[in-house]
Amino acid sequence: MLRITGRVPRGFRAGGFTRGAALITVVLCVYGAGVVTGAEAPSSSTRPQRGPLDEAAERIAEESALPVDRAELQRAAVNGMLQRLGDRWARYYTATEYDDTRGRLNGRYSGVGLWLGVEEGSGRVLVASVQPESAAERAGVRVGDAITGIGDRKVGGWTVSKVAAALRGAPGTSVTLTVLRKGAERHFTLVRSAVQTGDVTVEQRSGSIRVIRVAAFTRGVGRQVREAVERPAGGAESGLILDLRGNPGGLLEEAVETSSALLSDGVVAVYERRGERPRELRVTEPGDGRTPLVVLVDAGTASAAEVVAGSLRDRDRAVLVGSRTYGKGSVQEPVRLQDGSVIELTVGRYRTPGGRDLDGTGIEPDVAVSADRPPEEALERAGAVLRGLMASASTKDRR
Repeated sequence: MLRITGRVPRGFRAGGFTRGAALITVVLCVYGAGVVTGAEAPSSSTRPQRGPLDEAAERIAEESALPVDRAELQRAAVNGMLQRLGDRWARYYTATEYDDTRGRLNGRYSGVGLWLGVEEGSGRVLVASVQPESAAERAGVRVGDAITGIGDRKVGGWTVSKVAAALRGAPGTSVTLTVLRKGAERHFTLVRSAVQTGDVTVEQRSGSIRVIRVAAFTRGVGRQVREAVERPAGGAESGLILDLRGNPGGLLEEAVETSSALLSDGVVAVYERRGERPRELRVTEPGDGRTPLVVLVDAGTASAAEVVAGSLRDRDRAVLVGSRTYGKGSVQEPVRLQDGSVIELTVGRYRTPGGRDLDGTGIEPDVAVSADRPPEEALERAGAVLRGLMASASTKDRR
């Protein structure tokens, strides 16, 4: 399960977080059928004996003048232990929450098409990523929107899990979402829908330029990217733009597969786990190493998305355009507890092929475009850079 011999071990997640104008430290998906990072989380092999935590929870629940649910006490205790650990990416999920995460990463879910995050400091729940062609995208919900209401309820003080639960629901049902954007409230009526895929979209632009947009690294994304790359361009000269803006990460193995589609061979990333020798994650199958390539990135490009951007940059395969990426270089692994809940812990880190640790620093693009500029402006800049690369490649071919 944990071997890395050119392939990434299933069960690992390089989940990322989008930042925009504010730092987001937690991401959950808002879908109705659940999600995980790859493999099932292993169950605890031993049954713990009754200890001080169990006794304390029982006495508090029975004797406190203030009513409290035992499940809430349990969650608070686990979160307290994780906080003491000092692992900023460690998370505790109830069984339902973990199912949501698993379903999302496997590309099966029902909902409005949002990933949610928590703004560090204020605790506000923000939109971390918007699924392409989802109800949220069609309505105009944007990354960075602060969620202030769901239906007729205000969500001030709500956890990201509670907001996610309120937005989930059966396909065909609707929910009203209220967000705060630049000091003004906006209201959206969203119809939940079942989604099987959609994290990879392809747009053919003028001049044989193909834009491949990857919203998250869910199951099957690497294969979809390879198919998009191999699709006939319809012209003698062609170029690719890989758009990773707002991509919060996902499955590390899918990131490796995506890079492999754009590299002929060699190292994609280096995986380091405590007590083990660093292991090279290599190209799984030779891909297109020649077509001129530009990668679009921004502050929402995180974790698994940074694996791709970093590998293509370090291998001199692509020019990066946009703004600095988020900077998350760690990998998490889930451990399932007896009641179905899950603790997710950081188990390792990755480095780019050139040996760079991106944690806390991110990747500075080759061609900078201010994050304050409209998204289309960065895309146009990427197109201009790509046309220059295509012209240069054409000149070399004629020699």
